[in-house]
Amino acid sequence: MPRVIQGTVSLDGTPTIRLSVAGKDWVAIVDTGFNGDLELPDALWTPLHPRYVGQVTSALAGGQVVEEEVFLMDFPFHGRSVQVEATFVSGNHILVGTRLLRDHRLVVNFASRVVELERVR
Repeated sequence: MPRVIQGTVSLDGTPTIRLSVAGKDWVAIVDTGFNGDLELPDALWTPLHPRYVGQVTSALAGGQVVEEEVFLMDFPFHGRSVQVEATFVSGNHILVGTRLLRDHRLVVNFASRVVELERVR
């Protein structure tokens, strides 16, 4: 596994990387405003075998507060399996939060539209 995951900044300014999960490549949005681990598409429910751990109250950027079910699972990330907490939503992309990135250095160069994610610990 490469030391650095390369990604891109979309035309609308969204930093993304690609993750291979359950035999499929997924677009993963790097969300520095999300301090959890992951938000996953419902399609990954069965292959990841999540275990219910409880409810969480989340405050969204627009001031909206939502209650969500949180699940614990092993998740393939940057060449290893890590234990994460995740929520599931309809959709077709992964949302990567800052807690999952705690062992990484994230560089987002909006001018050149390049994202670099490097494990540092």
